[in-house]
Amino acid sequence: MNTDRIEKKILLRAPLPRIWRALADSKEFGYWFGMRFDGPFTPGARMHAIIVPTGVNAEIAAAQKQYENMPFDITIEKMEPERLFSFRWHPHAVEGGADYSHEPATLVEFLLEPVADGVMLTVAESGFDAIPLARRAKAFSANEQGWTAVAKMFEEYIASTP
Repeated sequence: MNTDRIEKKILLRAPLPRIWRALADSKEFGYWFGMRFDGPFTPGARMHAIIVPTGVNAEIAAAQKQYENMPFDITIEKMEPERLFSFRWHPHAVEGGADYSHEPATLVEFLLEPVADGVMLTVAESGFDAIPLARRAKAFSANEQGWTAVAKMFEEYIASTP
């Protein structure tokens, strides 16, 4: 079993530019993902956000409610239009008052690949083996489940918005 990387794939039946916009625009991303960011995404930017319930899926929004208004930071790594959006963050950093800044960040990648039936989205998070042992298994397990929910939310969002 791979303990360092989580990967999810989903086939999206929407135009590639539409899918890219939903990933690369911080307001759209925040709406479906469940975060409110302090500005636009740009490579190298350290983004500050607060957790807000997703506007896409009521069940997932209810689960996010316990973390509402919790601050969160991500650092944008790469933005290769209509191909790759990636950022670094501290996985499952939801314990109030905890300082995660001393921990290594994991890398989250959204990779888009045109295929015959649409666009294949691969969502991957790697770097868990560097997370402190006391948090590693919980962060991996939470994010394994979380990325399944994210893929579902993203598919719902793309299907419901032109």
